[in-house]
Amino acid sequence: MRDVLDDLVESWRAGRTVGLATLVETWRSAPRQPGAAMLVDEGRAVGSVSGGCVEGAVYELAQEVATAGTPQLVRYGVSDGDALEVGLTCGGTLELFVQPVSRDLFPELGAIAQDIRSGRPVAVATVVEHTDAAFVGRRVVVHPGSDEREEVDAAGFPGGRRGLDAVTDDARGLLAQGTPELLTYGTSGERRGEGMRVFVEVFAPRPRLVVFGAIDFASAMVRQGRLLGYHVTVCDARPTFATAARLPGADEVVVRWPHQYLREEAEAGRIDRRTALTVLTHDPKFDIPLLEVALRLDVAFVGAMGSRRTHEEREAQLRAAGVTEAELARLSSPIGLDLGARTPEETAVSIAAEIIALQWGGAGTRLSHRDGPIHHPHA
Repeated sequence: MRDVLDDLVESWRAGRTVGLATLVETWRSAPRQPGAAMLVDEGRAVGSVSGGCVEGAVYELAQEVATAGTPQLVRYGVSDGDALEVGLTCGGTLELFVQPVSRDLFPELGAIAQDIRSGRPVAVATVVEHTDAAFVGRRVVVHPGSDEREEVDAAGFPGGRRGLDAVTDDARGLLAQGTPELLTYGTSGERRGEGMRVFVEVFAPRPRLVVFGAIDFASAMVRQGRLLGYHVTVCDARPTFATAARLPGADEVVVRWPHQYLREEAEAGRIDRRTALTVLTHDPKFDIPLLEVALRLDVAFVGAMGSRRTHEEREAQLRAAGVTEAELARLSSPIGLDLGARTPEETAVSIAAEIIALQWGGAGTRLSHRDGPIHHPHA
């Protein structure tokens, strides 16, 4: 929903009923990830659920759903008889939930949009399949640390209080992870049952990329981080280098000793398991105390720039400082994939490629040199 949010809210506020298609599950080489959305409103389409493969068919269906007011769960893929007709030539399979959206049908949308735009975490759990069609489309809005059970009419949710509690608890867990998921329950909310499926769409703040060292490589890393959707912070203890003018595009430029800043951010809860930390200074007085803190945090990535000799000296200093072998094993150094990069821009691509490979379980090899699926499950 996030990628069509502005247009969706505009239509909602204007009082129109639109068709919203959301990708809820994929198999094999589907080109988009769950949560991708396509909005159909007054003959125009916004967004994409397949990169162009099935948009024509989804466009027609979304118009029908908006007119009839009845949501539908549909699947497209090469195994379907109409595979050639819808054009899903990439070899994957998609499952989409197509629902009508209006002020009456989705009254919570305005508040959800405010949460998303303000960076407040929120999850929307929607029943996309149930043996009783009357329950399809029911939803609950979940915030971390709050008790939504008191704000939702349990009588209108499948399984009543039992079903609502199960879905709310699971949605809150997914919100903490920052990942959407299609969950299966019994018709009354039993976790081991079947008959009801709920798609939990998660809207967490942008993950963080913290770049330590305001050197020329940092500016290129800022651009790569923004391209990948990160909230990018650059931190350096030297005020001469850490300036907004030298680092255009950074969300924040912080003049602070790196290890102190990282420790304070972690203690404040602003560092999580989606955070990527890149250490570009290759100066021991900054790097060693910083890495002592970084390697003990539950984050997605810790990488440090430097030659192999610098890396060996850095490891020895970290061991002397009490960093364990298990903690050292989490350090990506020298940072980046072997792309033959030379310039700051090429090096930033190399670092970004390593972060992506670790996130999705990729090996960093040329696709033309290996067999099997192109896309990996989440690592």
